[in-house]
Amino acid sequence: MARSNRENFKTYKNVFDMHAERILFKLSSEGHFDHLECPIFLGKEANVFTAEKADGELVIVKIYRLESCDFNRMYDYIKNDARFIGLNKRRREVIFSWCKREYRNLLKAREANVKAPKPIAFKDNILVMEFIGDNEGSPALKLKDSAPKNKKALKEFFDEVIEDIIKLKKAGLVHGDLSEFNILNHNNHPVLIDFSQGSPMKSSNADELLVRDIHNIVKFFCKNGLDIDEEEIRQKIGKVKVEAS
Repeated sequence: MARSNRENFKTYKNVFDMHAERILFKLSSEGHFDHLECPIFLGKEANVFTAEKADGELVIVKIYRLESCDFNRMYDYIKNDARFIGLNKRRREVIFSWCKREYRNLLKAREANVKAPKPIAFKDNILVMEFIGDNEGSPALKLKDSAPKNKKALKEFFDEVIEDIIKLKKAGLVHGDLSEFNILNHNNHPVLIDFSQGSPMKSSNADELLVRDIHNIVKFFCKNGLDIDEEEIRQKIGKVKVEAS
């Protein structure tokens, strides 16, 4: 079985380097998944796959590319995060920390009752997390491709996103890259994803990131038919106090 798993990972030679193959095998050997199923997204910085566990349950495996990741951009974000003070500007160290950061941010989001995938495990540049989708194995679509059609449902969806932004702020975290590209529509309810840019509210750039998140969200929902006062939403969230120590 171990041998077949190694071969399974090697079928993606144009996607995985030897390091990724080794870490995938290690995570698989630890029981986090049995084998990869199919790619959901193959990008310049990260590749996302569904994977199946021995009991048939699906999980998500996200692999940050070591060679094509823009680690300079990553470092510019993460250097303001007090949790990673002293991080050396070395490619692998930055990318591994970026993956760890997403895992920790997902944990924090879940603790704050934000609708986000449950993080399961991480190692170096690979993150395993909960699968969000239907019982047939189809992943939930991103909001950009699947906005609620009914105006009432759209408004309720928007309100839930704002409530999750508030929950994150209370927990001392800002998503940092929130938009219709990083929200899934799961049965007409939002699930926030891609937390790698998530920063503590005490970070020097946190307010800037929060304002950008609000702007992106309001812009999308206005474009889809809602009448929203961005300044009103910004003031509402601005009054929220950070409760985390």
